[in-house]
Amino acid sequence: MLLKSLLVVFSTIFSFNALAGEGERLLNRFLNEVGTYSAQFEQTVLDDQQQVLDQASGSLAIHRPGKFRWDYAPPLEQQIVGDGSKVWIYDMELQQVIARDQERTLGQSPAILLSGSANVADNYDLSEGGEQDGFQWVSIAPRSSETGFEKIRIGFADEKLGIMELVDGLGQTTRIVFNQAAENISLPMEQFVFTPAEGADVIDEQP
Repeated sequence: MLLKSLLVVFSTIFSFNALAGEGERLLNRFLNEVGTYSAQFEQTVLDDQQQVLDQASGSLAIHRPGKFRWDYAPPLEQQIVGDGSKVWIYDMELQQVIARDQERTLGQSPAILLSGSANVADNYDLSEGGEQDGFQWVSIAPRSSETGFEKIRIGFADEKLGIMELVDGLGQTTRIVFNQAAENISLPMEQFVFTPAEGADVIDEQP
């Protein structure tokens, strides 16, 4: 569930048209003006009764279009790297690497909200979420059931992306809180290149 939730949130887009309202303005600014983004994150998966199912933390870096990296801290210790053509999922404990086609993996999922190249307005309806808990929210509802999620909320604080909440068809919520966020900074491109560790078992799931 944790890995599935992560793959749902690491792709971004370029533009929306005719956005209005503060939450939508902030989303529009993020999508149009932020080329690179890095942050620490805390991820929590909650059931339909808001009880904690899983927790994780780590760091992420995004370089648009199409490149991203999530590093999960122990005890999970996973790396997920998108190099623009492949998504590499490295489980350090198992010493196992899974390689997938990036476009097919992300598809029409909410992954396009962080680091891809599709127009989200083609697949989602947007609405203002107002101000709550120190964040200015915007809600995004997928038009297709194939995304696996019923609702996405994105919150901004001090103009920056601060939180994402994704609710799936079972009522489970994946909440990702971003801290120490930095925008439009220089990021070394080598961190978006993945080389399997010596001795790791590589499973290529590309078609």
